[in-house]
Amino acid sequence: MKHLLKTHRIICLTLSVVTVLATSGCTAGQPEPPTARKTPVQLEKHGHIRIDDYYWLNQRDNSEVIDYLKAENKYTDAIMAHTKSLQETLFQEFKERIKQTDVSVPYSKDGYFYYSRTEEGEEYPIYCRKKGSLEASEQIMLNVNEMAKGHDFFAVGQRAISHNQDLLAFSVDTAGRRIYSIHFKNLVSNKPLKDKIEKVTGNMAWANDNRTLFYTRQDPTTLRWNRVYKHSLGSDPSDDELVFEETDETFNCHVFKTKSKQYIMIASDQTLSSEVRYLDASDVDGDFQVFLPRRRDHEYSVDHYKDHFYVRTNDEAMNFKLARTPVGQTGQEYWEQIIPHRNDVFFEGMEMFKEFLVVMERKNGLKQIRIKPWSGEEEHYMDFGEPTYTVGPTDNYDFETKLLRYRYTSLVTPNSVYDYDMATRSQKLLKREEVLGGFSSDNYESERIHAEAKDGTKVAISLVYRKGLKKDGANPLLLYGYGSYGYSMNPGFDAYRISLLDRGFIYAMAHIRGGQEMGRQWYEDGKLLKKKNTFTDFIACGEHLVEQKYTSRDKLSVMGGSAGGLLIGAVLNMQPDLFKGAVAAVPFVDVVTTMLDDTIPLTTSEYDEWGNPNVKEYYDYMLSYSPYDNVETKNYPNLLVLTSLHDSQVQYWEPAKWVAKLRALKTDTNQLLLRTKMEAGHGGVSGRYKRYRETAFRFAFLLDLAAIAE
Repeated sequence: MKHLLKTHRIICLTLSVVTVLATSGCTAGQPEPPTARKTPVQLEKHGHIRIDDYYWLNQRDNSEVIDYLKAENKYTDAIMAHTKSLQETLFQEFKERIKQTDVSVPYSKDGYFYYSRTEEGEEYPIYCRKKGSLEASEQIMLNVNEMAKGHDFFAVGQRAISHNQDLLAFSVDTAGRRIYSIHFKNLVSNKPLKDKIEKVTGNMAWANDNRTLFYTRQDPTTLRWNRVYKHSLGSDPSDDELVFEETDETFNCHVFKTKSKQYIMIASDQTLSSEVRYLDASDVDGDFQVFLPRRRDHEYSVDHYKDHFYVRTNDEAMNFKLARTPVGQTGQEYWEQIIPHRNDVFFEGMEMFKEFLVVMERKNGLKQIRIKPWSGEEEHYMDFGEPTYTVGPTDNYDFETKLLRYRYTSLVTPNSVYDYDMATRSQKLLKREEVLGGFSSDNYESERIHAEAKDGTKVAISLVYRKGLKKDGANPLLLYGYGSYGYSMNPGFDAYRISLLDRGFIYAMAHIRGGQEMGRQWYEDGKLLKKKNTFTDFIACGEHLVEQKYTSRDKLSVMGGSAGGLLIGAVLNMQPDLFKGAVAAVPFVDVVTTMLDDTIPLTTSEYDEWGNPNVKEYYDYMLSYSPYDNVETKNYPNLLVLTSLHDSQVQYWEPAKWVAKLRALKTDTNQLLLRTKMEAGHGGVSGRYKRYRETAFRFAFLLDLAAIAE
């Protein structure tokens, strides 16, 4: 395919966002693509030369880079200024629709009921518990609102309670780069401990002695999770013992505790293989034992119950199967099959109880829950009765109970928590997200339809809209997609989304290859040298929605984030005239340059997702679709690009470079906006009201394109 290599002349001559006058791809007021101030970099690989005009934007501490990002922000604010009233209207709608003072469903664990709550006007949750019963007095474990004072960004990561329920370990990130510090609190005295472990991943697990914490550290440069340490309360963290180091740079590792609380596990994972180590949680000075040595193309995970380990494995089972083996006999020769492999059903996971095994499956793209009594009595599937939905177990800590707690949601049903009696097959709704402002699910309709990809594959699309919709091509439609890492897009309720639906929008989710909706093969057919299937599937979904008159080309907008931002960048290069507008959040768009740099996060561990560009075959294929490398001199749709300065997953310079190159080359006068959050990371801002503002900004961009002003 055509590939642009030459350096292009820069038309815009100043950073000013109010005085610039320009021609070609730049319009009045746009920041200058920054090539003129730095010498382009020549990048050579496999005899192929690429000229990168904007390579220098990767200098995070360079004041010129910061000035450029701020100039782009100022320009974006200027272009979006006329939507300020709409943004405020949307913000107020979110506040009025979403219950501001609320409490989560308490769950029982070791004699306590744990829950979180929010208070009107406060940004962050309050984590609480009650001893013995829900009528007991409340103990506030963490009031994140108090903790966050003085911080522009504040996130509490994992929270771990000690075996005796007396100690709390919790991780805190104050920059958004997912580099945490671990803090401790004595829940009996309600006072913090002096121990503090800094610059860690936030991943941790308590041993059963109530004083030893296992935790993981990341490589300080690549942020790869590669070491597990052991900390004893009261000791100096600098003396903590290294108990495991993952030396293979394509693997990450993490630590966790089995549901039985009897074992600490270390899992090393890579795209195509895994390896687990285990240690008796009461033997803190013991050595971790390898459960089964890693081998290429074998993925497995382990849990424990009574005198057996249970293993989810893809050994000769593409869609995974379940086996068990006696504790102490972990070699595959001892494995006993519990659930066989099936070609048409993807085995996602399990939940174990004294009398029941709960199996989470996916068939025909939809999640299922199968209840299987250990006694061998008749098993059954739960029935959910909607065409498209999401369901899964949650907070099941008690082995003895016959109650399965699960969450359920659909495009028209708010998030709901149920207790299901596995013996009587009866259930009780414990809580449904309360949506204020007169919302009724009866006013909305969901569908599941299929588009046909270019190779004949049927690709599912989930849709939701207000009832009474006319399929006349006049409806604005937002199509969302992801399609990477085997992550399936699960259709669920979104209270924000009502503000689009009530203004005439259709919301659609494309279940494209690269996810795992249709089983493991669905993932295999959307990665490595088949990655373009992800993009052509998405285009086919857009074309089908137009052909069926759900929308039209001048009403169709698309959205994706992170690897989903790669999707957006690729399809805009491939078929820009299909879309009116696009939102790309923290987009992974500079694929080749990033995957060639093994000093930044997520590179070496993702060779089996995208390919290793040090191998020419993969380099050439990546280069053929990399959004940044394939920007051309042509028209592009309206585009809003969102990034964060401290993003640890997709470095801010990828979207910044992409926008700069688009600004220099595109031949249209459509909007091209870059917004960089200077105090946030990959997940965006912290604090719910800040998130309301950010969502209102995105929605205002989309509504403005649809000529909807209020």
